[in-house]
Amino acid sequence: MSEETTMGREFEIVREYETEAAPEQVWQAVTTGTAAWLWPMEFEPREGGRAAGGGVITAWDPPHRLTSRVEDPEGIGGMPQTLNVLDHLIEPREGGGAWVRYVHSGIFTGDWDDQYDGASRHTDFYLHTLRQYLTYFTGLAAVHSDVQGPAASMKPGSFAAAVRALGVEDAAEGDTVRVDLPGTGPVDAVLDFRNEHFAGLRTGDAMYRFFGRDAWGGPVGIALHRFGPDAAASREEAQEAWRSWLEGVYA
Repeated sequence: MSEETTMGREFEIVREYETEAAPEQVWQAVTTGTAAWLWPMEFEPREGGRAAGGGVITAWDPPHRLTSRVEDPEGIGGMPQTLNVLDHLIEPREGGGAWVRYVHSGIFTGDWDDQYDGASRHTDFYLHTLRQYLTYFTGLAAVHSDVQGPAASMKPGSFAAAVRALGVEDAAEGDTVRVDLPGTGPVDAVLDFRNEHFAGLRTGDAMYRFFGRDAWGGPVGIALHRFGPDAAASREEAQEAWRSWLEGVYA
């Protein structure tokens, strides 16, 4: 094992994007509305306050700047990563809306190239989902669910089977498709994101995110962001329906 692998190596992922949402709406999404596009996170609203994952807030300037930092020499969240810094810079855009600069930085240990590739590609998908939320659901509270596929879905190339099972293998990004959603039934949905590793479906009251983490040694996964009035009451039912669906795909 090389010294670089043992000690780690710094990384930085930078993305800039614009949105029609106001800076205050972006701020809400990245502080109290994370369940709508990422996963539920809590922040103690002050500099020096607690951040998600056992971190600390190093910048809290609503609605302009949010920075959090997590450091653990033993690894963060079971990942070979010893430092994780997330920074959102939000500025008003001339004519309305907001401009955002997002920076994810830190230190990876282990296979740096693989981790960087995975983190970079996930960043694009997560920020796309954030913009979808800001465009179609901004201000709405979400019920988040995360469902992981069985061990069989970890085999490289497994994600294609989930895409086929959804019936969207021939659809293009932006198409409206008819899909039979587990626990919901047939609905019209927009295929708002599609590449070899990820797919996103958006309906009138939910966003479904499909992750081909088999490319980086993990299982195929699904994140549900549901905004309907019955979403909380049916959370466990929805999770079980999608879990059974994944098990069927990879049986």
